[in-house]
Amino acid sequence: MTKVPVPAHGTDREALERLIEALDGGADGARYIGGWVRDTLLGHDPQDIDVATRLAPQEAETRAKAAGLTTWSSASGLAHGTIGVVIGGRTVEVTTLRRDVSTDGRHATVAFTEDWREDAARRDFTINALSADPLTGEVHDYFGGLADLAEGRVRFIGDPLTRIAEDHLRILRFFRFHARFGTDAPDAESYAACVARAKDLMALSRERIAAELLKLLAVGDPVSTVEAMLAGGLFAPVLPEIVAADRLAALVACEKEAGIAPDGLRRLAALLPEDEKIAEQVGARLKLSNADRKRLVLAARPIFAPPEGLVYSFGNASATDMTLLMGLADRARIAAAWQAPRFPLTGGDLIRLGLIPGPIVAATLQQVEKQWLKEGFPNRDRIDVLARDAVAAAQNK
Repeated sequence: MTKVPVPAHGTDREALERLIEALDGGADGARYIGGWVRDTLLGHDPQDIDVATRLAPQEAETRAKAAGLTTWSSASGLAHGTIGVVIGGRTVEVTTLRRDVSTDGRHATVAFTEDWREDAARRDFTINALSADPLTGEVHDYFGGLADLAEGRVRFIGDPLTRIAEDHLRILRFFRFHARFGTDAPDAESYAACVARAKDLMALSRERIAAELLKLLAVGDPVSTVEAMLAGGLFAPVLPEIVAADRLAALVACEKEAGIAPDGLRRLAALLPEDEKIAEQVGARLKLSNADRKRLVLAARPIFAPPEGLVYSFGNASATDMTLLMGLADRARIAAAWQAPRFPLTGGDLIRLGLIPGPIVAATLQQVEKQWLKEGFPNRDRIDVLARDAVAAAQNK
């Protein structure tokens, strides 16, 4: 019998125990599910605790409140069977067992059930369908998830084509989970189904595609997975600009050398051509935030300059992107950590030195700042010299 340790949730273990008791955990009315079970079995530190219960969501919320716990819910959450319970400053999601009534590839209509296996059957992969008794730690495995976890295999539950038809995003989720947990080539049947249904991705919102893709790329080393996706034509329907993974492989190696954490957006930039126009188009297509779109465009602009100057001009994130994408690990370490100084001179300082107010003030200020940057951010004494020289030159024009 496989068991997992019962979780201690910070200093609020007692509150977690009250929740489990309120949900009839001792009578199999509640279990830990999904990612917490999977990650605990692998020896990872789970970020969240998710609980499933046989109780209806309104009943679960009523009982949690009666146990003195803080809860939150929404009309949409209740309709899908989910409430939140605040424990240890974090939210434990409590979801009523469900079965799918209908799906359209993007959304599902669900009904509640009391059958643990029926609930597990609607999940995507075998390793995500594990559940654990909250008191004994006994793991319940209906679809071979324990064996798949041990062998580093990500596999759809049941027929892969059916799982993909229920939610097209599962195509990208398959590759993300394979990148994180897979040890060899992707499961053949699951991979073939993803390849066959790749065009289904076109039916998804670009926001969902972007969110899932960036998570995939942020996995420790996604290169072999991305290469498998390229071989199967998975990018072609929504991101045909991605045609090779060579620059991504080089970036991953440079990140490791520099000791800098993976970043999905930076890695997306490595998969795109070094073309600012293409970067802008992709950012717009994926409906990235303005800040992320700007960063993607800057990453397509190789500028060989001191890392401090890049940080001052573009910020730490973009300076780190640029140096890593150029394979400059030493400079990337500086770019990631260096704090840019504030340019201390103002237009008022130039006016006090005798410059007549007007457009010339801004132009002269920019000239001084440019020289200050070129000289590597000298101290105030040097800035004053630069300012006086610039004012004199402006007055003599």
